[in-house]
Amino acid sequence: MLWQLTQMLWVGGLWLLHLGVLPVLGMIGLAPLLIDEIGGLLSALLVGFAATCVTLQALVLIKAEGLGSLWRDMRGQLLLMALYACAMYCVVRMLLPEALRWQLFSYLVLGFSGLVLVVQPAPGWSGRAREARP
Repeated sequence: MLWQLTQMLWVGGLWLLHLGVLPVLGMIGLAPLLIDEIGGLLSALLVGFAATCVTLQALVLIKAEGLGSLWRDMRGQLLLMALYACAMYCVVRMLLPEALRWQLFSYLVLGFSGLVLVVQPAPGWSGRAREARP
């Protein structure tokens, strides 16, 4: 349950910001520079929140499947890629704040790794219907 909750929060939050909140702010008539400022601030906050949620998901995966699952399992590899994207976003934002395309690239890597992770089954769940016990 913790796996699915954290996944919904960080993946949904990332995509909701860029597909829902920022376009609506443009439609209600806010100035483009203000929208860019809000988007930059919220993106940075969401990437930090996503890093926390991804770390929590990695701990859940380690508890359920073992430490080796981080690099053997597809879910673990996606979580490591998401953590790397979070780190890359933060490093580029601090060291090269004018490199907006690199920030966008790392944000998209984070978002798409989250979307692929959504398709994967939760740890400890095989994907089959639960069998009734007598």
